Amino acid sequence: MAPPSVLMVGTGEYTTGFVGGGASGSDKKVGVVGLTLFDLRRRGKVGDLSMVGVSGKKFPGIRLQWPRHFLRLFPADDQTDPDAYKSAIDALPKGSAITIFTPDSTHYPIALYAIERGHHVLITKPATQRLGDHLALVEAARKHGVFVFVEHHKRFDPAYSDARAKAKNLGDFNYFYSYMSQPKSQLETFKAWAGRDSDISYYLNSHHIDINESMVPDYKPVRVTATASQGTAASLGCVPETEDTITLLVEWRRKDDPAKIATGVYTASWTAPQNAGVHSNQYFHYMAANGEVRVNQAKRGYDVTGDDQGLIWVNPFYMKYAPDEEGNFGGQTGYGYISFEKFIDAVTGVNEGRLTLDQLDARPLPTLKNTIATTAILDAGRKSLDERRPVEIVSEGDKWELK
Repeated sequence: MAPPSVLMVGTGEYTTGFVGGGASGSDKKVGVVGLTLFDLRRRGKVGDLSMVGVSGKKFPGIRLQWPRHFLRLFPADDQTDPDAYKSAIDALPKGSAITIFTPDSTHYPIALYAIERGHHVLITKPATQRLGDHLALVEAARKHGVFVFVEHHKRFDPAYSDARAKAKNLGDFNYFYSYMSQPKSQLETFKAWAGRDSDISYYLNSHHIDINESMVPDYKPVRVTATASQGTAASLGCVPETEDTITLLVEWRRKDDPAKIATGVYTASWTAPQNAGVHSNQYFHYMAANGEVRVNQAKRGYDVTGDDQGLIWVNPFYMKYAPDEEGNFGGQTGYGYISFEKFIDAVTGVNEGRLTLDQLDARPLPTLKNTIATTAILDAGRKSLDERRPVEIVSEGDKWELK
């Protein structure tokens, strides 16, 4: 069977590294999605590649950035079309795959359109902003027999993955605290949607909430209280309601013994200092009945100093951009790459009849079914901020709702 064709939906920083007419100023100057899929195509794991955005005016610049890599582009260079993703998806052979790296509010309609046409889907986190939309995608994916994967790449960070395995032997969950941030410069990259369509909790807290969810399958979240700070983002040109930093306080209870209660605290910010040496601070503390785990993945023990940039801590464990000895992309061991490869391998297994959706859900992968609690917490957090009250999460089997 031929390898799956893949359509990249979204032409921004994460897919191409192309922002505001040139390379991003972040650690993703040449993107992640495109480079990874070009290499997977070189290795024979994917077939034809295509890309779709809202405006074709970006494509001449993107072609200059990737002069050696052919792919079909939608819409035409002189067109702007918010629905161009439909034409691009319609052009795919059944059983293809799409990746969605677009503003959070667009994930659900794009994913549903692809699922209903028999295509597998990888969605950047968060899968959706609303719990009801997430559940609707779970049902649609089952109906059409396609695999949907949420790109929670931190699950494949070797330190986080090992910590999750060790946590299983530490007894009942008691406490989890996490922090993740990015510098103020990211607000320039995300100004078009920051505070309007989504917030920093969806963007960054989603990482650690998913990690926590994956560590404690015997627990479920039951209550969320959110708080936020404001002022800095607005002073940098974002809409006044943009939160700088959001903290979610979550009550977890053991499914088979509700008297056993745990606390999760998740903080995310996109107003961290410029030139702090790291693009993203990221760490957590997990405490259980018989032990604890602490992981700080900000500095990675590797720093580079230059006259023009000062001291920076580099993270090649996520994406290693240095080429291999033959001049090809050499970052296959990065956890940013691994998450895509696992998705493509699963898609191929489903297409060939070697894997079922039940088998994939039974693995510790960020499938739609395995990430419901994360979306429930994020949705409840947004609701708590908007309505200034705690929000209850009620779940029984496959049924979930917010109150």
